[in-house]
Amino acid sequence: MTTAARESTPQKTALWILIFAALFAVALWVPLYNRVEPTLFGVPFFYWFQFVWIIVAAIVTGVAYLCKA
Repeated sequence: MTTAARESTPQKTALWILIFAALFAVALWVPLYNRVEPTLFGVPFFYWFQFVWIIVAAIVTGVAYLCKA
């Protein structure tokens, strides 16, 4: 694959920056998930939401990496 084919456009780069900014904003917006209910297998929402968000962020990061490579 040539170097020109791997170059990304500014629009694609801006889109990925926006997606990562949204992931970051949700992680920092604690009032969104600062509650106990609903529980999942006895684990309060506050904890399992953060675990799920780590998985979501990892998947989005992987997709972004594959799209840039």
